[in-house]
Amino acid sequence: MTGQMPSAARPLFILAMDQRDSFQRTLFDVTGTPSADQLARMRDAKALIFAAVRRLAGTQPAGSRLGVLVDEQLGADVAREARPAGFELAMPVEVSGSSRLAFEYGDQFGEHIEAFDPDWVKVLVHFNPADPGQLQHAQTVTLRQLHDWVTAHQRRWLLELLVPPTREQLAAHEDQAMYDEEARPGLTAQVIAGLTAAGVRPDIWKLEGYETTAGAELVLDTVRSASPGSACVVLGRNAPQRQLDHWLDVAAPLPGFAGFAIGRSNWNQPLADFLAGRQDRAATEAQIAGHYGHYIARYAEASGQIGKG
Repeated sequence: MTGQMPSAARPLFILAMDQRDSFQRTLFDVTGTPSADQLARMRDAKALIFAAVRRLAGTQPAGSRLGVLVDEQLGADVAREARPAGFELAMPVEVSGSSRLAFEYGDQFGEHIEAFDPDWVKVLVHFNPADPGQLQHAQTVTLRQLHDWVTAHQRRWLLELLVPPTREQLAAHEDQAMYDEEARPGLTAQVIAGLTAAGVRPDIWKLEGYETTAGAELVLDTVRSASPGSACVVLGRNAPQRQLDHWLDVAAPLPGFAGFAIGRSNWNQPLADFLAGRQDRAATEAQIAGHYGHYIARYAEASGQIGKG
């Protein structure tokens, strides 16, 4: 079984850079199939991000572990270097940028997993209890297919669950912030309960941050009852530092949370500045490393549990 389960006392801090569709569109203004030169520039950008996070290897709080989540298309070299550099490796299987879950390499997704042998298999899904029933069923079937594959191949996996509001839900709660606080915890709990009832039980639930302890506890209670043995980590959602700090402050003290998987909040703006010629490579690496180190320190301080189990 690959991938050691994280816990509150032994959390996993993942630097996520598996973005593909948004990465090429927003940072490189590439639509459609990239040219060879565009691919080379994007792969170099991911190498820059990894060079930045490598600066933190071995500096994490006692008992905690560092990880990288990176894709094959733009980050194959990073994926091969991650574990020798002291990081756990997670890799995605879903088509990037799609609102409906599908495997990037179709029925051959397992062959690509085996070729890189990551510690963690990751899948992202957008899922709301108000989605059309046919869509919910189709996505549940696909998730169950992945669950069955990783179980048969003795692998660990994490499910990144995004619960975006429907137009009606957003209108009912005025804006995204109110939806996040008032509605999303309960909706997330409904999705988790439904998926686990269908036999979908990831080792890690990668979840959006919570505004209140009560909201986080509601979701954790569902995970404990419906998916015992699973851990939860906080995702970043490209949130500004102040927002993300709050999400980590809420989650870190709660048993059940076992780290984070944060991506663009670490590297998006520094990388944009580098690509625009506003700062050099060394300064960009230092800035990304500083952001990643900040979130690790913030989580560790809020937790009070790291290294005690």
